[in-house]
Amino acid sequence: MYNERAKNIRESLTADCAKCFGLCCTALNIVASSDFPINKPAGTPCVNLQTDYGCQIHSNLRETGFKGCTVFDCLGAGQVVSQVTFKGQSWRENPEIGGKMFRVFPIMEQIHEMIAYTAEALSYDIPHALSDKLSVQLKELQNLTKLDAEQLLSLDLMMYRFPLNKLLAETSKNIRERLIVKLPGTKNAKNYNHERADWIGKKLIGKDLRAIDFRGAYLIATDMRNADLRGVDFIGADLRDADLMGANLSTSMFLTQMQINSAKGDVKTILPSHIQRPSHWIN
Repeated sequence: MYNERAKNIRESLTADCAKCFGLCCTALNIVASSDFPINKPAGTPCVNLQTDYGCQIHSNLRETGFKGCTVFDCLGAGQVVSQVTFKGQSWRENPEIGGKMFRVFPIMEQIHEMIAYTAEALSYDIPHALSDKLSVQLKELQNLTKLDAEQLLSLDLMMYRFPLNKLLAETSKNIRERLIVKLPGTKNAKNYNHERADWIGKKLIGKDLRAIDFRGAYLIATDMRNADLRGVDFIGADLRDADLMGANLSTSMFLTQMQINSAKGDVKTILPSHIQRPSHWIN
């Protein structure tokens, strides 16, 4: 009942920069680091932002030190704030709305993130009772995107995050436990709980990691080349510089575009249908 519609919702959550007023280039705070060569306070346009809200160095961001820009993904929040919340009014033509628009953007980004997780959970084969709860959550979150700026700024997002986190954890457990019983030589599901594990730089080349719970795990620079990562829960995991070349993530759960953008991969890396292969990956 929910699967196809939810899958379509998840896959539709992509940024359309042509319909956005450069909000990620303006609203967010930037600190000089290995990801950015400059400091930029929130609410100040990036030096590379053009008058048409395009980026003058878009084709060579990584080469000029703006690696962080190639990682970021707003899941379509930018165009919704620009075209729905502020009804097509730009902060350049209407300076009085700029401050409010920049504060609304990260709120909408979080809402879209929760919608993405909820829709993905609904796309799986899960018990009806769980699907019903997730469906209610999805409708509530979608309604939030229609609120005006003042209403969005007054939201307590924790009221939505806490119940959703419980539902996502239940979804993950349901799916992974069904997969675990089918795996050869696996009887103890506790062996698959690596939530918040510190596996930074760990060598896992070619390993069968199916159904592992990596919620909130530190996987920075972890070598997972040619690993089997099907059924793995990656929600909140840090995949910066993780090597996923040749890895199978086709049915990995709660994986985001930003996580993949921050990792390394190649044409042999198998990704879920809602994740795009980063242009900076090895061909």
